[in-house]
Amino acid sequence: MTYRHKHDWLNVLPYEVEPDTKDEILLSELTQLTLWHKKKSTIYRNIIQALGLSDHRIKSILDFPFLPVSLFKEYSIKSIEEDDVFKIMMSSGTSAAQPSKIYLDRYTANLQSKILSRLMKHEIGSKRLPMLILDDPHLLKSRHSFTARGAAILGFGMYASEKEYALTASGDLDLDKVSSFFEKYKDKPVFLFGFTFIVWEKLVLELKRLNKLFNLPHAILLHGGGWKKMKAISVDNMTFKEQIAQYTGIQKVINYYGMVEQTGSLFFECNQGYLHCPTYSEIIIRRLPDLSPANVGETGIIQTLSVLPASYPGHSLLTDDMGTICGTDSCKCGRRGTYFLVHDRVPMTEVRGCSDAN
Repeated sequence: MTYRHKHDWLNVLPYEVEPDTKDEILLSELTQLTLWHKKKSTIYRNIIQALGLSDHRIKSILDFPFLPVSLFKEYSIKSIEEDDVFKIMMSSGTSAAQPSKIYLDRYTANLQSKILSRLMKHEIGSKRLPMLILDDPHLLKSRHSFTARGAAILGFGMYASEKEYALTASGDLDLDKVSSFFEKYKDKPVFLFGFTFIVWEKLVLELKRLNKLFNLPHAILLHGGGWKKMKAISVDNMTFKEQIAQYTGIQKVINYYGMVEQTGSLFFECNQGYLHCPTYSEIIIRRLPDLSPANVGETGIIQTLSVLPASYPGHSLLTDDMGTICGTDSCKCGRRGTYFLVHDRVPMTEVRGCSDAN
């Protein structure tokens, strides 16, 4: 038996729903998802019961129980039978960290793909563009199991008219291939994708070392993840964008926030420097140490809510990240919904205010 959503999310635009209407439909869908996962996942049901949470206590989206994302590193948590597993998504763990494993059935994977298409059309338009992937093609060697990087390449790659990889199998920049791609499309719209630290280390620093400059005024760079490493070398979002512009000529650089534990739930950066919640997702900021809901402008731990995870109880997660909600429906970019900033991992060593985005 497969979950079926109450609402037709594919006909809902990403950033045009009024707050009260959004809260109402999120409350309805997330309540049904919570009941579904309690029924289908023994681990989730035991956690909810241990927390003493009952269904009648859910009066608003602030009331939904949440799982720490770290649980997915320790347990195989799913709400589907083994025979229904279509794909397994894994976080990019190291030898010192067990990766999360996220189980998708065909229905959930298809819905996530279609919602991603909605979001991508808003960012790059409806026309497929030539794509330069700042990574290694060997990440896609398995068609059933993907790391976070491989999943992102596969997902974003669906919106490319053609694809080229910028790195060799050994992880070095293939300058000849990159130069050829940039020359071919220097006067045409294209988009580049990569994880932030890889883009910095393999593209920006290498072009800087070679003193090689390109000019791609019609290109879009989409990047995400890796900010922990970037902050360790004192490179912030503004510096990243300035160096990208200097060495590639790319002016439109879009950061996004997301995690494999809530695959398909992505928060894209607007032209004002803020991350935005689409209609299908929401965030709550929770104070330390009591995890009570924080006010606008307060910094705390990010809880993410998404209507998409139907094959596993990932619809309400407490992340390892600190952030600040900066407002709702008032961003100068014109998008409706909550907009926010992500600061650092828990615990934070430095708190930045919302004004730092501009």
